[in-house]
Parts: sequence; C-alpha cells; structure tokens
Amino acid sequence: MQKIVSYPISVVYVALFMFWLIVFHPIQWICYNVFGYNAHRWSVAIMNCMLLRTSHILGTTYHFEGLEKLPKKVPLVLVSNHQSLHDIPAVIWFMRAWHPKFISKKELGKGIPSVSYNLRVGGSALIDRKDAKQALGEIKKTAEYINKNNFSVMIFPEGTRGKNGVPKEFSINGLKMLYKFAPDAYFVPISINNSWKMNRYGKFPMGLGSRITFKIHEPLKIADYNFEEIFEKTESIIKKHIKTE
Repeated sequence: MQKIVSYPISVVYVALFMFWLIVFHPIQWICYNVFGYNAHRWSVAIMNCMLLRTSHILGTTYHFEGLEKLPKKVPLVLVSNHQSLHDIPAVIWFMRAWHPKFISKKELGKGIPSVSYNLRVGGSALIDRKDAKQALGEIKKTAEYINKNNFSVMIFPEGTRGKNGVPKEFSINGLKMLYKFAPDAYFVPISINNSWKMNRYGKFPMGLGSRITFKIHEPLKIADYNFEEIFEKTESIIKKHIKTE
C-alpha cells in the first residue's frame, strides 16, 4: 500500500527536485563568475537546503549527531559509508561551515543541472574509476586544496552506494592520497543510516517516512597516526554504528 501511495507523492517530489536544480543552475553561474567563490558556495548551500525541504514531502527527516565535535579552521577528511545520493544534500547544508567538497565519479561532472557545474568549479575531484593514475592525481589536487584553505572533502571509500544499508569493504587508495597530501587534516568518521530507504523500491517511486541519521564520530588527527592505524580505526568505527535492519 505504501508503494502505491508513494507514486503520486514521488511525482511531485521529483518535479520540485528538478525545478530547484534548473533554477539554481544560472544562479550558480552568476554567483561564481560575477561574485566569486563565497557567493557560489552559498548558492550551492541554499539550493541543497531547498532540496532537503522538498524531501519533507516524502516524510523524510534528517538528524545530525556530533557536529559540535568538528574543529574549525583546519582541513577535514570526511569519511563515510554511502547509502544513496540523498546523503549529499544533507552534508552540503548541515556542514556548510566546513566548505565540503567531494570525491566523485567523472560522469557526474556533465549533464546534470547545478550538480555537474558545482562539481566542476567548486573544488571537488572528478575521477575516472577506470584510470587509476588520473583518479589519484585528481584526489591529490583536492587534498592539497583543502589542506591549503582549511576546507573539508568527503570520500565514500566503499566506491559505490549500498542498496540495503549493508556496508561494503573500504578501498585504501583514495584515503591514502588524502592522508599523504592533506597532512594537517583530521579524518572524521561518519556513519549514515536509513538513507538507502529513500530508494527501497529502486529509482521510482521514492520510499516514504525515512529518518536519515548522520553520526559524526571523534575526529582523528592525521599527524597522530600512521596510515594503517587511522584507516583501520576509521573503518571500524563507521561500520560499528551502521544499522542494517
């Protein structure tokens, strides 16, 4: 019954979602090209706030725990499990004070209103998952960028989104590049729960009544650990707090 009810609600949701992406595309362009970085990042933050508010139509709610733990004016490497694309607007809005960038597949850098433009000009890394040299080079540039400017970058070391909340094995290479080329940063483990329920029926219709939670764990200063230690500790604490039921 819930799936049947979801069809008309999902039509409204998708229409409004695309509306905001289309409306904010020229706004982003103007902000970036006329007013510069800060105006652009605020246009992106506000757009993602509107996307979050739109998801309330579906009964979706968001809860962040641990934001007060995050240090400011230092670079952060946000390391998280990945359950759906709905993870991202919440991070951009609720963590806007930390200027979040993303490690993203290059295919998202073209063809999507607002999203592709932001990925191309906002400081994120667009990687070719079939070309290790290109991917690691892009991650290195982003690591140096956030280290220099005290920004944050989010990486999903599972590589692909989980469809049922069960975490996949973490990949080492991207995290190792961030560890090496953002030496002043902190690793911040984040456990995301219930985001996958937004796509419990596939791409359409949308799941209703999802309570998406983000648990931010204690930041780990890179300088205090060798890579193997911080990798193991980060992966362990993230997975420990993922609920799979």
